[in-house]
Amino acid sequence: MLYPLGKFLVSVLFKILFKIKVIGKENIPKNGPVIICSNHISNYDPPTVGMTAPRTIHFMAKEELFEKKGLGFILRNVNAFPVKRGMRDRNALRKGLKLLDEGKVLGLFPEGTRSKDGVVKKGLAGAGFFAMRSNATVIPCAIIGQYERSKPLTVIYGNPIEFQTLKNSKPSAQEVTDEIMENIQRLLDEYRK
Repeated sequence: MLYPLGKFLVSVLFKILFKIKVIGKENIPKNGPVIICSNHISNYDPPTVGMTAPRTIHFMAKEELFEKKGLGFILRNVNAFPVKRGMRDRNALRKGLKLLDEGKVLGLFPEGTRSKDGVVKKGLAGAGFFAMRSNATVIPCAIIGQYERSKPLTVIYGNPIEFQTLKNSKPSAQEVTDEIMENIQRLLDEYRK
């Protein structure tokens, strides 16, 4: 797998290009299944989360990216797997649950696409599905700043989201995703002050 090499190369390159500050990575459990859910402002977000998190992350990425020869090869070899957007992709859901059952880390951008204005959009129900169907710890992540040379960029990993009260009310996957997105928004609000 190219993941360790890719993480090293991205770390070196991004540290040269950007002023990245990481807060809260100790909130990510060292073992067991974890879902990291982040806002999405740039194509650089997956490598940024991948290089700043202490564990190997398996990202779900749109299927179209895997159709490009070179990029598809790289994505498969850095633990990404495809999802068909705009429909319920059972294969991607099964793959995500299998990874979590194996105690791995799943990386999601619940908005499903980049926010061009930086405003957090409504998340898709998939994040809530994984949270409800697994015993994974869900960690909200907020990326603040711009991917511009020498500009500050902050990656914040929040405290694990407590779902027990919500689970008792038998929520829909969308309601759980909404809770995740609220946690991401709180991180953004807190650190933008």
